[in-house]
Amino acid sequence: MPDPRPVPFRGGGFSPVRIRWAGPAVFALLLALVEWGTRSGWISNLTLPRPSDVAATLADLARSGMLWTHLAPSLTRLAVGSAMGVIAGIGIGIAIGLFSLIRAGLVPLVAALFPIPKIALLPLFVIWFGIDEGSKYALIALGTFTPTVVATYGAVDNVDRTLIRMGQSFGLRWSSIVAKIVLPGALPGILSGLRVSLAIGIILLVAAEMLGAEHGIGAYILEAGSLYDLERLFAGVVILSCLGVATSWGIGVLERRLLRWRS
Repeated sequence: MPDPRPVPFRGGGFSPVRIRWAGPAVFALLLALVEWGTRSGWISNLTLPRPSDVAATLADLARSGMLWTHLAPSLTRLAVGSAMGVIAGIGIGIAIGLFSLIRAGLVPLVAALFPIPKIALLPLFVIWFGIDEGSKYALIALGTFTPTVVATYGAVDNVDRTLIRMGQSFGLRWSSIVAKIVLPGALPGILSGLRVSLAIGIILLVAAEMLGAEHGIGAYILEAGSLYDLERLFAGVVILSCLGVATSWGIGVLERRLLRWRS
């Protein structure tokens, strides 16, 4: 007689399960430990400020309006510079992945540019574009461009060639194969690379604002560090961390909307 018990489904693969409370719980635990350590004297106030004092500094920044005064130019610089670098990087990365001649000509150039610390080029950009916004846009654009190119043509290369051959066997045009097979197949890798590119953009944003910027999160952190004001310094670090979390969350929303076909 057959066993009437149902057989559990085992074909779910390695699909990640969203656990909403885990991330906030880890943050809350770390903050509680630091707060306890600074209040008990286990952690010196000269090493780390109390999280409650940093929160009070952030609240004062918001009430005085200085938070938006520093945040608005930083967001503008990050948006403009990253848009320039990411759009160019995706376009050139796709071209490298699709055309052998472009690959042969540009991959060595990208390989030469990629390992150069972009912060080291900031004085050169100041000479070329001036100390105002142009040099900041250029630094962020170049910093986001190279990882985006590498991630994009790598994603195109990793598209299953069996699907491409299948499309060719059905008589699809080259443009249809690119639009319906190559680009959707490369999209997960492009979005993953975008996370890295935007994180690099935030790092370079701070570096650019520490040179010749009156307002911005980087200028705020530089001023706080020169005065050894740990509360203000860590408040700036928290703002940058929140900016990174926000960009990661935005890319996650894009992934869920554009990659529904994977589920």
